[in-house]
This record gives sequence, structure tokens and C-alpha cells, in this order.
Amino acid sequence: MGLHEHQAAPLGQVPFGEALGFWFKLGFISFGGPAGQIALMHRTLVEDKRWISEARFLHALNYCMLLPGPEAQQLATYLGWLMHRSWGGVLAGLLFVLPSLAILMGLSWVYVAFGTLPWVAGLLYGIKPAVAAIVLQAVHRMGSRTLKKPAQAPVLWAVAAMSFVAVAWLNVSFPWVVLVAALTGWLAQRRDMDQFSKTPSHGGTAQASIAPEQAHTAYLIDDHCPTPEHARFKPWRLARVLLAGAALWLLPMVLLVAWQGWSGTLAQMGWFFSKAALLTFGGAYAVLPYVYQGGVEHFGWLSGPQMMDGLALGETTLGPLIMVVAFVGFLGGWSQQVLGPQALLAGALLAATVVTWFTFLPSFIFILAGGPLVESTHGKQHFTAPLTAITASVVGVMASLALFFLVHVAQGSGAKSLWGVMVDLPALTLAALAALALLRYKLGMLRVMAACAVAGLALKLTGCC
Repeated sequence: MGLHEHQAAPLGQVPFGEALGFWFKLGFISFGGPAGQIALMHRTLVEDKRWISEARFLHALNYCMLLPGPEAQQLATYLGWLMHRSWGGVLAGLLFVLPSLAILMGLSWVYVAFGTLPWVAGLLYGIKPAVAAIVLQAVHRMGSRTLKKPAQAPVLWAVAAMSFVAVAWLNVSFPWVVLVAALTGWLAQRRDMDQFSKTPSHGGTAQASIAPEQAHTAYLIDDHCPTPEHARFKPWRLARVLLAGAALWLLPMVLLVAWQGWSGTLAQMGWFFSKAALLTFGGAYAVLPYVYQGGVEHFGWLSGPQMMDGLALGETTLGPLIMVVAFVGFLGGWSQQVLGPQALLAGALLAATVVTWFTFLPSFIFILAGGPLVESTHGKQHFTAPLTAITASVVGVMASLALFFLVHVAQGSGAKSLWGVMVDLPALTLAALAALALLRYKLGMLRVMAACAVAGLALKLTGCC
């Protein structure tokens, strides 16, 4: 369906069945952490299907980056809500989470029942370099669309560079990085800087990524589409969402307290991870120290080495990295025998479900309650300039995450002394080959991950690392 260049078409014309199919598929291919997941949504929804414009996509992304919680899952919820009302958002968010929850529950059971297996270690050894390459690809994609050329957007480049240094070397917390970026954008729009006056979708870099046969096809949800009725702010709608969210949090908590008491493991998990959900500014890595302190040191739900193993599983399975909390819940439910010694698996599954519920519920509330307010700021320069600067800072933060992964890969289990420095050359070689396959030859993410997993298994079994 084409749209005239300046004709305002209503939203909600995206086929619901086709959108539902995409969200279902996304839940099973969402590897690579938030950076890879956001890049995958952008490539499909903006570039391939052209359901939503670049400006609207980034406007939604900027809001999600401001929120505590998993930004990729929140972005899926937001876009589903924008296209198909509240149920569209709820289904998009659920389908993003449920496959990874089921897979992580299965892996957690294998972990506690059978211990670490050599072939599993081999697969993980190969997948980690692929994940690092996927994050690098995501940095390249997002940076090329947001930063334009250095001469065209020097302030945005400076924001990205300072954000990278702040996170990678100075250990500045993510909320401060976002605040400084937003302040920079606000000051820039007051000076009418051109680099903040246009969205990246109007720049040459973004357009260059569009296939020639698609260049004439307009977006179904364009920059100039009017805000649909369901996305307009109304106080009674906000009150309804907040009341529903409060009931969905309070009812399970009351049931857990009535069943096992406030000091019971499940009630404590619900309360602890409700607080954790409100502290996850900057993604999962920002909250992992808090989860480690509570889950390992305070409550004793699992040990330190088990927490690290859970992080490895979270890094290499699909879905948001924050799903590592399900691993914490599973092991806590198993070790604390929440349903008794005769029902260890059932208790562990219940605990993982409780943890997941209380971790992700706030994300749905933030989107459904705040979405109409965000839509009302679309196209308003005094709102969009700070968000554009935040997007630039996100590019820098993503680059620091890529560096973190590469350092982690370089110090892997196959590390050997090279000129006095311990380096895992086989893993770094896999990362370089994976990056080449993704960036130069445009191979699919799943194919690259599968090839790296097989290579890692072969290296481990042959004793090369």
C-alpha cells in the first residue's frame, strides 16, 4: 500500500496477523543482546517491511532508553502498542520474553541436574565471539543512522565519544550519561544547531541503507501520520493503566505472602526483583551487581560461580540479557526447596516464573502509561533534540559494550601467553571472522552464530584451546 508524499495516513494499517507473526519470530531469533535485538527490529520494521519510519522508530527507542528495564523488550512493546493498541503491545512484549524464558528454564534444569558438560562449554566458547561481533555490527548500524558524517554532526559525535569514555573507562553510571546527553541536546536546540533539527531518516546515511526497489515505497506509519485515537493522552486512560498495573503487582504479592509469609523465599524474590526492575537504567549490566549482592551475598539463593555461569547462559541465549534473573530464580527455588524436597523442579520453575513476572511487569506499565505522552512530543524540536542526543550517547554506550565483550573474549579459557600478555587467539580469530561475515558479506546472524558454535565445539574437543 503506497502513500502520497505529503498525505497523512492513519496508523493501525499494519496487518495484525503479519505483525503477530513477526513478534513470534523475533522471540526465537533475538540473539545478540539489546543492541542486536534493536538492530534486528530496525532492519525488519523500518528497512524491509517499511511499517514504521526511521524518525518514529528512533523516537520510541529514545523513550525506552530513558526507562529502567530491558529497552529492546520495551521497544517491541511500544511498537506493538503503536500499531495495534494495548493488546498489540502486550502480545509483542510477551512474545519477546516467553521463548527465552522457556529455553533458559530448560538450560537451568540441565545445569542443576547434570552439571557442566564439555560439549556445552565448547558451544559457549564459540558463541561468545559471535555475540561480540553482533554487537559491533549493531554499533555500526545505529551509528551510521544517528551520527551522520562527523562534519555534519560534530556535537553528536562528541556526545557519542564522551559517552564511550565515560562508561568504558570512567565507570560513570548510565543515568548520568543520559542526563548529560539530554542537556546537551536541549542546549543545542536553543542555539538552532542544524544537526539536531532533522531526524536521521532524512539524512543521506539512512537513505543509503534502503534498497533501490524500496526507495519509492512510503512507510505505513510515516513521520507525518496523525496520532491515532488510542495513542492520544487522556487522564482516564492513564489512571486505568496505573490501576491495572497496581492490581497485577499487588494480587500475586498478597497471595505469596498469605501462602508462605513475608519472609518466604517467593515473596522475598517478588519484592527484591520489583526493586531491581526499577534500578536497571542502562540495561542488564547496570543491575547485575545489585542482583549479585542480593542473590548471592544476602539471600544465598546461589553461589558466585553459579551467578557467572548464569550470566554466560544469558549472554548466549536469545531474549533480553536481564533474563539471567530467571536463572537466579530457578536456582534459588531449587536450593531453597520452595515446594519441598520432593518437588525441586516444580519449585524452581515456579520461582523463575515469579521472578520474571515481577521483573517485567513494570516495563509494560511504563510503555502503556507513558506511550501517549511520548507520542504527543513527536516532531516537537524542544523534545526531540534531547532525545537525538540521547541516541548518540547510546551509540557510545553500545560501543563500550562491544569493547567489554571483546575483552571478555580475549581473556577466555583458551588464553595463552603472547609477548607476556594472556590472549585467547582462537576466540579473537572467531570474533574477527564473525565480524567480517556480518559487516562485509552481510551473512545472517543465525548462520554466523551456528558456524561459530560448531567451530568452538571443534576447538574444545580437539584440545586447541
